[in-house]
Amino acid sequence: MPVAIEATDIRKRYPPDVQALDGVSLEVEAGTIFGVLGPNGAGKSTMTRVLCSLTRPDSGAASVSGIDVVAHPDQVRRVIGVVGQKHGSDPDATGRENLTLQGEFHGITGRELKARSAELLQRVDLTDAADRLVRTYSGGMTRKLDIAMGLLNRPQVLFLDEPTTGLDPDARTEMWHDIEELAAHQQMTIWLTTHYMDEADKLASQLVIVDRGRVVARGTPDQLKRELSGDTLVVELAEADDGRARAALAGVDGLSEVAVSGRTLRARTDDGGAMVPAVLSALEGHRVPVASVTVARPSLDEVYLRHAGRAFEQAQSDSAEVPA
Repeated sequence: MPVAIEATDIRKRYPPDVQALDGVSLEVEAGTIFGVLGPNGAGKSTMTRVLCSLTRPDSGAASVSGIDVVAHPDQVRRVIGVVGQKHGSDPDATGRENLTLQGEFHGITGRELKARSAELLQRVDLTDAADRLVRTYSGGMTRKLDIAMGLLNRPQVLFLDEPTTGLDPDARTEMWHDIEELAAHQQMTIWLTTHYMDEADKLASQLVIVDRGRVVARGTPDQLKRELSGDTLVVELAEADDGRARAALAGVDGLSEVAVSGRTLRARTDDGGAMVPAVLSALEGHRVPVASVTVARPSLDEVYLRHAGRAFEQAQSDSAEVPA
């Protein structure tokens, strides 16, 4: 399939010593939902800004719809739509007024703008709220307006940077449906950054996992999970591990990739159910109290752990002070 986005060895450093992007290379097929999964601070938003021509990389090359993002930023902006992490609408204007202003930025005016605005308001189910001030909208409604604004110029590529952050579960599920509808019926390429495992698993047809500014894994969600054969054994400890839990399991045959983060212990095994008694016995022998134990099939969380060398939850904490 034709390539909608291409990046080669993109690097970006923020003073004094934060390497936000450390040699990112990727290709995005046209017409797909391409997920970029990683913890806060992994480099997802920096990569998005580079591709949208809002930030110049220190080195490397990137193109969107075949247009070099550094050499021709104005041309790039004509073929993309962008929905950033923060709301892009004016809260003191109505939904319709926000769309009108956005259209004028793109040189769309008159009857065309009026018809396009009405079409998009209907698509995102905001027709009844079109003439209300945006400040009266719910979080989900405001996010829908952001997407309508991003679609106004009929982009070839739509960038959605953490589009569901801060939404309640119902609004988040509705947003997932809207994104799937866009991909299915508009045949546009969607770049979706997220730190939600379930969001990436459900929506992305192709996926890269990023950590510390690098791509650590790539493929479809199912391909990445199939790399992990067997089961995942998850033990919730009654208290944070002081080293005894890992030591206890060191002598248990049939376990691999044992990792402890706080009170959560994870390990890989061919048959999780059969291993539970041996694991509980070993922990009891080292006087490690257990709150619960579960057996699960591989998830993207386990994929991240294998490739990044740390649990996703721990990565969120480690990256809290790093620019996105």
